[in-house]
Amino acid sequence: MSYVTSNQPDGTPTWIDLGVPDLERAMEFYRALFGWEYEVGPADRMRYTMCLLHGRPVAGLAPTPDPVDTEYWWNVYFATSDCEGTAERITDAGGTMIQAPMDLMDQGRMALAKDPVGAQFGLWHGRALVGCEVVNEPGSLVRNDLVTPDPEPARAFYAAVFDFTLDGNQDLPGFDFTFLRRPDGHEIGGIMGLAEAPASAWSTTFEVADTDAVVERATAAGGRSDAPQDFVYGRMATITDPFGAEFSVITRPPGPEGGPATG
Repeated sequence: MSYVTSNQPDGTPTWIDLGVPDLERAMEFYRALFGWEYEVGPADRMRYTMCLLHGRPVAGLAPTPDPVDTEYWWNVYFATSDCEGTAERITDAGGTMIQAPMDLMDQGRMALAKDPVGAQFGLWHGRALVGCEVVNEPGSLVRNDLVTPDPEPARAFYAAVFDFTLDGNQDLPGFDFTFLRRPDGHEIGGIMGLAEAPASAWSTTFEVADTDAVVERATAAGGRSDAPQDFVYGRMATITDPFGAEFSVITRPPGPEGGPATG
């Protein structure tokens, strides 16, 4: 298993969470898909819930009962060893801070921001919680990519904030896709330029053992899905949960030819 036991290098997608209007319904849905178990937080922590795989945290669910909330999405947090310093780089590069750096009990230090093209993301400096402790395994995070109709400012922004290098993708001729790599050369995700995208947003992809079976379970549990398709990196599908939050699943081929992963 791909266990993570310490903070990831700066710029690595390290945590994901989802605000939902019905926590119990969300737990039921994602348990059906990924076999997650849960650790529901106390009321004074807003019942923030840890999603567990093999007894280790892989994601968070946060109840958002405000009737004004009508849109829900998986939020990605990038690792940083210095929330304040990274927040300053964000604003210097043209981004906007939504939530200034703050401590979350003993768990870690976080912040929320938007990039210049309007995509939201978070920062995470782990303490008791280093982030996703299982990655790149069925039922866990495998990848995050930014989909945007305006990729050029996004490429410049993330390179400035996290010192990413930018590489084209010869596997996807005809697509405007740029790999994002940490200074050590490790790929952490990418930016997809898509003119017809209605807005800029970070997408979340989970690894699964059988894409077709997960799609069946998702529809049976009250979600929606497009038809699974074979892609250059594996068999993929896009699923929408009962609250309208979209994410992707992928079954990667075994061995080194398997698709790119995070972490």
